[in-house]
Amino acid sequence: MSETNAVETQVPARIDRLPWSRWHTTVISALGVTWILDGLEVTIQGNIGAVLTNPASGLGLSTSQVGAGAGIYTAGTCLGALLFSYLTDRYGRKKLFFVTLAVYLIFTILTAFSFNFLSFAVFRFFTGMGVGGEYSAIHSAVDELVPARLRGQTSLAVSSTFWAGAALASVLSLVILNTAFVPTFYGWRLTFFIGGALGLLILLTRRFVPESPRWLMTHGKTDEAEGIVAQIEGDVRRYRGGEELPEVGEDQTITIEQRESIGFGIIARAMFKMYPKRTVLGLVLMASQAFLYNAIFFTYALVLTRFFGIPEGGAGWYLLGLAAGSLIGPLTLGRLFDRVGRRPMITGCYAAAAVIMAVTGYLFAAGVVGAVAQTALFAIMFFFASSSASAAYLTASEIFPMELRAMALGLFYAIANAIGGVTGPLIYGRLIETGDPWILFMGYLGAAGFVLVAALVELFLGVNAEQQSLEDVAAPLSAIQEETGAST
Repeated sequence: MSETNAVETQVPARIDRLPWSRWHTTVISALGVTWILDGLEVTIQGNIGAVLTNPASGLGLSTSQVGAGAGIYTAGTCLGALLFSYLTDRYGRKKLFFVTLAVYLIFTILTAFSFNFLSFAVFRFFTGMGVGGEYSAIHSAVDELVPARLRGQTSLAVSSTFWAGAALASVLSLVILNTAFVPTFYGWRLTFFIGGALGLLILLTRRFVPESPRWLMTHGKTDEAEGIVAQIEGDVRRYRGGEELPEVGEDQTITIEQRESIGFGIIARAMFKMYPKRTVLGLVLMASQAFLYNAIFFTYALVLTRFFGIPEGGAGWYLLGLAAGSLIGPLTLGRLFDRVGRRPMITGCYAAAAVIMAVTGYLFAAGVVGAVAQTALFAIMFFFASSSASAAYLTASEIFPMELRAMALGLFYAIANAIGGVTGPLIYGRLIETGDPWILFMGYLGAAGFVLVAALVELFLGVNAEQQSLEDVAAPLSAIQEETGAST
């Protein structure tokens, strides 16, 4: 352990009491667009699934290989989340913003040059590493820069941009994957070039994002933290016409010990001894939503083609409908997560998604619904599932102490996607390959059951974090307190 120095600070309180301003909009936009990238990547993978099985694509993959490629991409996101979350907590949020985005940018462009399954899998793996690395840094920074009273709806709004990327990918696929405009060999490759261009644009906007003052305070950089907060306050005053900001009381001062780094032993003890119930909560919420989303979105184009006879290039219309439902959900319900509360909203959204998923799966297997009706039902299901999935990321980020926030989120993301993201596409790829709708229904029913379990876990273990400072939800490990110990 490195040497420590005790300091008193009001940095968290000064950030939490700020009114919303143009500064917040600019910074959150620069960070939030990361979700657009992931939405683009996931939906592109889903849209081109049927195209990649066509020998004219230059790859001619089997259905199982398409599912495996999706799983390999997700495996990359898991490793990236673990690796870069550690580096994020050690070296800061800002530095990793550029590294992770650069990794994504390079390998998504290289994916366009894939010449067989092996090259495709390798490039997708490293693309996933870049995207996975973004999650821990982005969510940590968003939660640490947003005022406490707006943290829930802001986090859900940021996460919802995933579906803006999904919608963009669906619209692009309608043109790019249409052989009347672009030959099959080049169409799917062009989609990855577009992703790279978007990544480059985001890279240029990141220069406006400051380092997290909360992170700086715990790493011996008091002057820099105070300077950034003062600059933010100045920007807010100018935006609001010179309006005076709310006072910060002396009772909002906290004393912390500054450390250069936090060891893995302290992190493990905090997660599994101090906060075991929160650890279970985060893992279940993250894993269930990952299984549901990856299982359906990575393979839905295959379902449309095999069971409903939809042409390869026509899946984009249907995935656009799913993306629309998923985008509208968090934007519509986001405020309720701050006003009604985390526990009732997360429980309700997970439960609603589970019920609709099970009913839709049965109607599909029984042959009652066609492609349009099933897509409409799935869109309604994702209205709730998207809100609950976004809340899962918010929960995993806000319920742990500042020093291990990125590491905890990275660990949850990796485990959740190893359970749901990697296995989901592989399992459902096999189920679809059987051509039996009742067998696929059993897979849908299993996903619904997993999501329902998550609803029950939230009901009994959920944390009422709405409108509370992050330091009140989970005191910093480095905070000097008169009484030791922490609640689970």
